Amino acid sequence: MISWEDFEKLDMRTGTILEAQLFVKAKKPAYKLKIDFGKEGIKNSSAQITTLYEINELIGKQIIAVINFPSKQIADFISECLVLGVYNKNKDVILLQPERQTDNGNKIG
Repeated sequence: MISWEDFEKLDMRTGTILEAQLFVKAKKPAYKLKIDFGKEGIKNSSAQITTLYEINELIGKQIIAVINFPSKQIADFISECLVLGVYNKNKDVILLQPERQTDNGNKIG
């Protein structure tokens, strides 16, 4: 069990995907994403979501991500946030999204 204070340490925000491209140097199939988090800025993320999502359908999609993990280098790319999703029975990632459109950078709680 974690405390409420532990949960509050996670800074989860809404963001909109501005750009997506195939991450050819990743060990597992992935996309490089550029995500707009409003006042929190634009951040990059590597996301292993290639099975269920095509690049063209990701542009403009609003997602939920953790934005306060330390940056992580993956091959030649710096990932600055963790895009959240749920695993289906095949262990493919289904992106978490707000049920309704909202402002980028809104805090999840």
